Amino acid sequence: MAEFPHLFSPLRIGPVTVRNRILSSGHDTVLVEDGAVTDALVAYHEARAAGGAGLIVLQVSGVHPSARYTTHVLMATDDDCVPGYARLAETVHRHGTRIFGQLFHPGREILESADGSAPVAWAPSATPSERFHVMPRAMTEAEIEEVLDGYGQAARRLCAAGLDGAEVVASHGYLPAQFLNPKVNVRTDGWGGDGAGRLRFLREALRRARAAAGPDFVVGLRISGDELSHDGLDTALVLETVAALDAEGLVDYVSVCAGSSASLSGAQHIAPPMFHEAGYVAPLAAKVKAVTGVPVMVAGRVNQPQEAEQIVAAGQADACAMTRALICDPELPAKAEQGRSEEIRACIGCNQACIGHFQLGYPISCIQHPETGRELRFGTLPLLTRRKRVLVVGGGPGGLKAAAVAAARGHDVELHEAARRVGGQVLLAQLLPERAEFGGAVTNLEGEARRAGVRITVDAPVDAAVLDALAPDAVVLATGARPRRPHLELLDDPVVLDAWQVIQGAAVPRGRIVVADWRGDWIGLGVALQLAGQGRKVTLCVTGFAAGEHLQQYVRSALLARAARARIDIVPNVRLYGADSDTVYLQHTLTEEPVLLEGVAGVVLAQGHEPVDEFAPEGEHVVAVGDRVAPRTVEEAVLDGLTVGAAL
Repeated sequence: MAEFPHLFSPLRIGPVTVRNRILSSGHDTVLVEDGAVTDALVAYHEARAAGGAGLIVLQVSGVHPSARYTTHVLMATDDDCVPGYARLAETVHRHGTRIFGQLFHPGREILESADGSAPVAWAPSATPSERFHVMPRAMTEAEIEEVLDGYGQAARRLCAAGLDGAEVVASHGYLPAQFLNPKVNVRTDGWGGDGAGRLRFLREALRRARAAAGPDFVVGLRISGDELSHDGLDTALVLETVAALDAEGLVDYVSVCAGSSASLSGAQHIAPPMFHEAGYVAPLAAKVKAVTGVPVMVAGRVNQPQEAEQIVAAGQADACAMTRALICDPELPAKAEQGRSEEIRACIGCNQACIGHFQLGYPISCIQHPETGRELRFGTLPLLTRRKRVLVVGGGPGGLKAAAVAAARGHDVELHEAARRVGGQVLLAQLLPERAEFGGAVTNLEGEARRAGVRITVDAPVDAAVLDALAPDAVVLATGARPRRPHLELLDDPVVLDAWQVIQGAAVPRGRIVVADWRGDWIGLGVALQLAGQGRKVTLCVTGFAAGEHLQQYVRSALLARAARARIDIVPNVRLYGADSDTVYLQHTLTEEPVLLEGVAGVVLAQGHEPVDEFAPEGEHVVAVGDRVAPRTVEEAVLDGLTVGAAL
């Protein structure tokens, strides 16, 4: 606490006191079934409460049947929801943490329906957005009243369940923000027209929530300080809105974020990837704080307690949402308060298994901490029946995690890495433009392993003789992968390099370079950006429909924006066939017709990987993890490591 005096001071929010200034803001977990609370959701939030978070804000709760914007949204539309919410409240309170809900309607921002048919989206006006390509229909006055009544009834139910409060979600271009926005709300009745008319919906939602829940229930506002979109709310209108609501005493706090779900550029700020500076939304929060007397919270790339302390100490905000940081390390608050900051598993802003899983319909997790979302399975490590001598061969993410978990359970573990440093392909990934933070995954995993007592030896390849000498009871093969070089028709000795060579600084000829990208992940786009940054003219050829097709969409959007600014040419739907001294021969993946690119100085291959499996001991005591099993990503490697380490 001495290191973070502001962060670990209590905060009064309306009628309740929160023990510290760290909160987990509302985020979808895909741990919901049929709109209801599950054991998995309770266990997920309990881990963060036990880890010391002062406040947990639950994922959105739909206030009306038309608010079901995904198949896995919590719903607060009837009294049957109360027992589930009560379980959450009781569990979180047991650890001294406060719990709020989110009162939500997406308006036109509908993702899917339960049966796959196109949903009917309600909005103030029939103004579509460009991201989900949904054409909404304008709400009737009766429907507006029906939804507003839903805000009040949902607040009443959350209060009855024992929650401490709830916030009306007017952030990210959702329904209340759509009513506020003159570019979206073109109504001419009492729910539009002038500023007072556009504010009416949000004002009424807050009033009805307060009236239904009573004076002992916190009612807050979640709003984007700037939607950062061509047709989104700007800061001036947001400040005017907050000041008006504050003057009426309608909000107990304001939670400030940035961005909008309605546009590709604005959506990046919902869960900003590593390309954005730490704490970059804090200046927006400070502007909001200047126009209101209630506490202000801020969300957006606050990953370390040092950053949060600085924001609170500077008066930019009263509390910090450290949501992805808590997804990555639920014990972050306790570690910071106890003077163990060096043990914090820092979020690297990759977005792959948190928001990335949500967008694919999978339960929440974390590539560094796959226990997240799997608390019911891995919340408690199994007890040993017999202590074993374990040898882990390879120090990439999978090997490090397997070693750490096995040692934490009490096994005698040593890890041998053939290279001079542990880290595997992460050491390459961190060298790409704006990807340095990704290297934190190795820092975190290595620290976890060493603290668990793993003996790590580098420059230590393992062969049969070494294995015989060590005589372990169990062997974990984590030898990783190497670049795949497919057969190509090559004439006149063209320059052909693989992505690893380029990342490591191999000489690349001047002139036009073709990057042949098989998978559509960070490697092809990253290498293309690296070469463009060195002044090369780059053409990125991808086998799929778009570059970055397998990246989380906010990461993809950010990288494609950079590729557009760098004037990188992108050719979709082509596979590499061959090359000569100045021509690359491709084949269209849909028509099978040839595609020729002339005037090319060299080709860079991003054609996937193949396992390094020359060392192949056999026996029941041998198990493989990560790319040694099959080339995949860091996420699967670390999950393999957890699974194997917990089973040894």
